[in-house]
Amino acid sequence: MHFPGKERLVAALDAAVQLDDEAAVTAALRQALVTLFADREVGLPRAVLQPIGDHYARRELHVSPELGYSVVAMTWGPGQGTHIHDHDGAWCVEGVWHGRLAITQYEPCERDGEHARWRFTRMGDIEAGPGSAGSLIPPHEYHAIRNPSSDDIAVSLHVYQRQLLRCHVFVPETTEPPGAEGWLRREERLLGTDACR
Repeated sequence: MHFPGKERLVAALDAAVQLDDEAAVTAALRQALVTLFADREVGLPRAVLQPIGDHYARRELHVSPELGYSVVAMTWGPGQGTHIHDHDGAWCVEGVWHGRLAITQYEPCERDGEHARWRFTRMGDIEAGPGSAGSLIPPHEYHAIRNPSSDDIAVSLHVYQRQLLRCHVFVPETTEPPGAEGWLRREERLLGTDACR
């Protein structure tokens, strides 16, 4: 998919992804996104400003055949968000293009492997605005994202180590026996993308 400044964006991301280790790669990607977001010659396709009513939109903008990373634009309608989830062991850099996003980071504190249940400790909350970027490096990849606005969309750009085709989400138990409060069930989700019209 073509959009203004795509060549500039891809060149900056390619350079960052070729660094030596995950910490250096994600730091360089964060800086690249912040710089690209401020560049008036880089613009995302108009379609990424269109929310989808029943879920946040995932629109794939680029996959590097040589380096393997992928770039996905996500459009968050008012109040839309995610459960706690992981990135299936892949690093990710996330930047806010438009609007604001509330991000909550979590760390696992207890697992019940027999029932595929987990408990988490909330580690911190961030409200990120346009031009900001952060990163997640496994094993510190558990988080939830939501658009806190009741009337505006948010758009974020996500650079993943590889095409993210699945993740794990952690959803509240629907029927909790006494003493089981706070357990979340781990479920695998296959991830698709939405058309970019």
